[in-house]
Amino acid sequence: GSVKMPEGEKTRQWKQEEEQQQKEEQEGLIEFYSSYQELFQFFCINTTIHGAIRLVCSKKNKMKTAFWSVLFFLNFGLMYWQFGILYREYFSYPVNLNLNLNYDRLTFPAVTLCTLNPYRYSAIRKKLDELDQITHQTLLDLYGYNMSLSRSDWSVSATQKRISRSLLHQVQRHPLRRQKRDNLVNLPENSPSVDKTDWKIGFVLCSENNKDCFHQAYSSGVDAVREWYSFHYINILAQMPDAKALDESDFENFIYSCRFNEATCDKANYTHFHHPLYGNCYTFNDNNSSLWTSSLPGINNGLSLVVRTEQNDFIPLLSTVTGARVMVHDQNEPAFMDDGGFNVRPGIETSISMRKEMTVRLGGSYSDCTEDGSDVPVQNLYSSRYTEQVCIRSCFQLNMVERCGCAYYFYPLPAGAQYCDYTKHVAWGYCYYKLLAEFKADVLHCFRICRKPCKMTEYQLSAGYSRWPSAVSEDWVFHVLSQQNKYNITSKRNGVAKVNIFFEEWNYKTNGESPAFTVVTLLSQLGNQWSLWFGSSVLSVMELAELILDLIVITFMVGLRWFRSRQQLSALGAPPAGHGNATCHAEAPPLGAPHGFTVEAVVTMLPSYNSLDPRGPSREGGVERE
Repeated sequence: GSVKMPEGEKTRQWKQEEEQQQKEEQEGLIEFYSSYQELFQFFCINTTIHGAIRLVCSKKNKMKTAFWSVLFFLNFGLMYWQFGILYREYFSYPVNLNLNLNYDRLTFPAVTLCTLNPYRYSAIRKKLDELDQITHQTLLDLYGYNMSLSRSDWSVSATQKRISRSLLHQVQRHPLRRQKRDNLVNLPENSPSVDKTDWKIGFVLCSENNKDCFHQAYSSGVDAVREWYSFHYINILAQMPDAKALDESDFENFIYSCRFNEATCDKANYTHFHHPLYGNCYTFNDNNSSLWTSSLPGINNGLSLVVRTEQNDFIPLLSTVTGARVMVHDQNEPAFMDDGGFNVRPGIETSISMRKEMTVRLGGSYSDCTEDGSDVPVQNLYSSRYTEQVCIRSCFQLNMVERCGCAYYFYPLPAGAQYCDYTKHVAWGYCYYKLLAEFKADVLHCFRICRKPCKMTEYQLSAGYSRWPSAVSEDWVFHVLSQQNKYNITSKRNGVAKVNIFFEEWNYKTNGESPAFTVVTLLSQLGNQWSLWFGSSVLSVMELAELILDLIVITFMVGLRWFRSRQQLSALGAPPAGHGNATCHAEAPPLGAPHGFTVEAVVTMLPSYNSLDPRGPSREGGVERE
């Protein structure tokens, strides 16, 4: 038989079940899935990513499920492989080169012209004469060459009497030698030699205690004599207390004529300085004067100079070149004549055409350049703006002061230092040539530290040459120049030269850089790859991000439950797993200890048994018997 449940109890039970179902179906503000399976099933059914739903819809066919799983994750991997390529290209910071032609009035650059005749200062003239006499004797001893000097000025005994002991001692300490290599086999060389006659020419440099020496060798005797003479010449210059100002008459003796844009130059258009090797130098159109501008290209709209190129009463052993040296550079940049200059030949009209080019680099992550040199760890010793050559020379000079205790005379003097002089610094030459070899091999890292400026201006030069003056006009030209400057030009054609410097074109080029792979380009490429492999949109990406977030939360919750269960086991005194007698624990578990499984109980309402009452069945229900 069966017992029929009273109608009131059924209604109450239905209401309770309905309320329970409503509570279960009611969505909370923050809701997480109870398992990984439920999470992935919901994601695959509701996501807009193509192919994901096939992982659930085909779950009854294991072959299809496996196929779509492999295909889905293969596409996923290929997409992120493409993502990696795009990110690598973006973080390589590629640039596009842009070439622009600009038409505008051009600012004329600075022009530096040097005489190529080192000047004999009156303060050191006596020591220079003594050095010349020692060099003459050295040439006679080594090569048997007797320079054409008067008998009163040339004799060994007279030379020894006039030479001071200090200079003679220093020359003997650094002798110029020409010997066979077999005789100096034990003496190391600081530079290679290619002397075909198997002779070694150079001079010996030793440390302060004379324990370490090397032979500064050269392949040419001319180079060896000039370098040896220059070494002693620098020491004599360093002994001069202050640089003497040039006499204004020197400019008139060197510059016969100066015109710019067919107008005569004046003293406000140039500044002058002295270079130890290139002599008296004059810079036209620097920042100390009002800058010249060129409105038209051509030889008649530039700078035209007539200069003297005679070499009387100067130092023939130091300078073996006749003519003049010219360099074109930007304002606020020093004139490094040995790097960017070139020589002007006597008796020749040299026409130099210029093309201006500006280079603008992006800087930052796109190129290793500097805006103003403030981020370069090298002190700027020049009173000019930052350039790569300024940094390199400053770097060498600072290393020279640190290693050798004195400064090289050709470069600016750092604060608190003094120029090298072998009367005060006995072994500075030994230290200098050792340091110079390290500098050229970049052991000092000067070339690595000094970066290019992000903005720089360069002038591309091309020169043309012609004979000047012509054979039919040289007589009257020389006569007029002699009358104009009150100077007798004795050597005629070898005594003068003409220089023309002008712009070739009425425009200038700007070489700029722009990012080749911007953030916008990166996002566009990423979107293209995502659409190619999954055919979805940005919202699909957000769905994937939500999936990852849910995975993290579920993993955290599972870990938190496991951690709490371990704490409860520890609090109840349960021994760790695998400890003690397992059989004993199975037979007599401790009271109240949780088991390793969950007990689920289904509770239902018991039927009413009022029919068992002796008074009979109630009105609300009854008992039926079979």
